[in-house]
Amino acid sequence: MDLKKKLTRSSRDQMLFGVCGGLAEYTEVDATVIRLALVFLTVFTGLFPFVAVYILAALVMPLDVTVSTVNSDPVVTKSDIE
Repeated sequence: MDLKKKLTRSSRDQMLFGVCGGLAEYTEVDATVIRLALVFLTVFTGLFPFVAVYILAALVMPLDVTVSTVNSDPVVTKSDIE
């Protein structure tokens, strides 16, 4: 695992807040596996612990700003025009 990796919310693989997608990118595991594990643990251990942890993670984890969003307008620089 790369030592310079940072745990951030994903801006590419996002369903609610991107917490599971960011955790999947950090651990290099499929996001679907992370989401299914979260649902399984939430249902079988009671709603409160994992819902609270998810909301806290969504508030604390920064959004990944290195990846451009899908709906963003392309930036045209002066060198592109010339």
